[in-house]
Amino acid sequence: MLNQFSRTELLFGKEAMEKLENSRVAVFGIGGVGGYAVEALARSGVGTLDLIDDDKICLTNLNRQIFALRSTVGQYKVDIAKKRILDICPDIKVNTHKCFYMPDTADQFDFTEYDYIIDAIDTVTGKLEIIKRAKAAETPVISAMGAGNKLDPTAFRVADIYETKVCPLSRVMRQELRKAGIKNVKVVYSEEKPIRPIEDMAISCRDNCICPPGTARKCTIRRDIPGSNAFVPSVAGLIIAGEVIKDLTEIQ
Repeated sequence: MLNQFSRTELLFGKEAMEKLENSRVAVFGIGGVGGYAVEALARSGVGTLDLIDDDKICLTNLNRQIFALRSTVGQYKVDIAKKRILDICPDIKVNTHKCFYMPDTADQFDFTEYDYIIDAIDTVTGKLEIIKRAKAAETPVISAMGAGNKLDPTAFRVADIYETKVCPLSRVMRQELRKAGIKNVKVVYSEEKPIRPIEDMAISCRDNCICPPGTARKCTIRRDIPGSNAFVPSVAGLIIAGEVIKDLTEIQ
């Protein structure tokens, strides 16, 4: 019988589609990278999605984030994402968590409940905690490395963290994971050398923050505010979703 996933089933087969329907994936961070990963997972038939992000949609998100529209500015990303996912497929179970994931909030999540974990957050401390907990729970995890300050979407690669090169975030993560005794982590990273953003305070969030009222973590507290675009983070997110789907279904 035809359904909204029939075209996908033509490629994957019925058994793989049943695996996706019975899978639960947690996505930590649903911004420029994580948002597109969520979109692809929902359109591929993943049965349960956990969305973890405490941010509200800001006007400056419109250039790259799939859940960002003029009509959604000021609203929580996880709420908008859930609404969109259920409009794509009402049968998907969506669990939302308005939470900034860090070691002090990590106990809110039981990683053994997930079949796969996507790390799409941008703080090293949080990323390390996600990976450590995923490894302890023996739950597959894939981590997004830096997508900001990049212009070449063809430069992304899928590799073990210890096989990466060029990417500054990957270098930091390798050092910290080695200290933690973690021997392997699948990542999506770019081999493009980061571009230094234009130093123009007139268009910088540093001096002109327009985060919605009630935003817990404003741009002004960030050490660096990267430049971004519509076509690099989205590609990273779609690559991540593809890896998750292939691993869950064991499709080569």
